Amino acid sequence: MEYYHYLLVFGVGILVGFINVMAGGGSLLTLPVLIFMGLPAPVANGTNRIGIFMQNIFAVRGFKSKGVSAFPFAIWLSVTSLIGAVIGAKVAIDISEELFNRILAIVMVVVLLMTVFGTAKPREFTDEDLSPKKRWTSIILFFFIGIYGGFIHAGIGFVIMATLSLVNKMNLVKVNSIKVFVALVYTFFSLVVFIWEGQVDWLLGLILGSGTAIGGWFASRWSVDKGEKWVRYFLVVAVSGMAIKLWFFT
Repeated sequence: MEYYHYLLVFGVGILVGFINVMAGGGSLLTLPVLIFMGLPAPVANGTNRIGIFMQNIFAVRGFKSKGVSAFPFAIWLSVTSLIGAVIGAKVAIDISEELFNRILAIVMVVVLLMTVFGTAKPREFTDEDLSPKKRWTSIILFFFIGIYGGFIHAGIGFVIMATLSLVNKMNLVKVNSIKVFVALVYTFFSLVVFIWEGQVDWLLGLILGSGTAIGGWFASRWSVDKGEKWVRYFLVVAVSGMAIKLWFFT
């Protein structure tokens, strides 16, 4: 691999970290980019987890510094999601590359539509519902969310936000704090599966993770007028092209 490939991954990481803070959906770029660079789909999937993990470490620390917490509810959600994530990661490793690329292309289009039209944005509530019935409903649902997250991760944030908003009527700040914590926990365990199976490129993963951390840090401190709108335009063009290439040309 040439030196400019590493520079490209670092640059994509910065861009994705920025996008994830401004609008969401950054993983729609990192996975196909790693695949297009020649990494086998399982290796690209595993390597991408390093960037996700590093980015969520910074996000969790950020929410903690602001005093936003949803414990112990977030712990229970994390436990069931990590069990599902281990299952999902194992499935992702075992299926054929062609099938994985086709599934990724479909997921990219679906998540892109959710990103553009905002169908997964949680509503704002004043009174959250953490009754036993609602708590257990979310705990069970997060097992299946974990399976999806362990399998492909792309767009998982929208699913988590929709679940906590519709079931538990949580406000956006608390939803996001739970989202990054749960993603941090299950990503760690899914990453362990990929590492165990030898499906991680550590150098590319650490370069990607460094980029996402930097991009997220800058985006959180840079207020851009209509920035989210232009990020969505960019995602439409970039992700659409990558989805077509994944479906027809890999």
